Amino acid sequence: MNRAMAGPARPGRLAQFASRLASPIALLVIWQIASMTGLLSPRILAGPGDIVATASRLIASGELINGLIVSFLRVLAGFSIALVAGIVLALISGLSRFGEAVIDPPIQMLKAMPFLGLLPLFILWFGIGEMPKIGLVAFGAIFPIYLTLYGGIRGIDRKLIEAGQTMDLGTTSIIRHIIIPGALPSLLVGVRYGLSVAWLSLVVGEQINAASGIGYTISYARDFLQTDVIVVCLLVYAILGLLTDGLVRVIEAYALRWRPEVIG
Repeated sequence: MNRAMAGPARPGRLAQFASRLASPIALLVIWQIASMTGLLSPRILAGPGDIVATASRLIASGELINGLIVSFLRVLAGFSIALVAGIVLALISGLSRFGEAVIDPPIQMLKAMPFLGLLPLFILWFGIGEMPKIGLVAFGAIFPIYLTLYGGIRGIDRKLIEAGQTMDLGTTSIIRHIIIPGALPSLLVGVRYGLSVAWLSLVVGEQINAASGIGYTISYARDFLQTDVIVVCLLVYAILGLLTDGLVRVIEAYALRWRPEVIG
């Protein structure tokens, strides 16, 4: 009976998956036809076929791979700074009322600022090299990490802490065995959101005074109206964002394997 019930389920899922692909495929076909018939000018948007050919050319020349490596290293450096700083600040603010009074108000004020508008100041402070780009990535990514971890720490059930105290656990043991595991799901959510903000920050940072990277390629293509190159680079940004998010999901599944909803 189980096999009989499982048999129709698989075709049903395949049909559902195919139906979800129908509209994107139809959109690509219409896009390609409009490009081939001249209804859509290449100056406005290149066709899918031209984009695929351009991607192959950029990969074969090594330009896309080199830019991808440079951009990835910038995000890695900036996000690493944001991760360490965000965790430290959230722990101080979340575990101490004094720390909350000192740290949380400035963080909330800075969070309300348009961080992409700080790029001119970063250029004045750090010059036109790598530091403004890395600093912009770090500044944008730190807030999701801080806010989610801070909320996770504050959301720990007080009864769990009291139970740890009745078992003669010290402050360090309570933080290690109760607070950190309880706040870890919130932190991982912040890491995923912070990575998306990091890539968004890099898109802007790399288009100003950059000599390499995906953003530099976009700026160069913009000057020569190469919409096919621009779309390829935007797709690379999207793929990198999906890959880094997928990596965090794998880490989340491993780190939170004790939770029934993650295992299921």
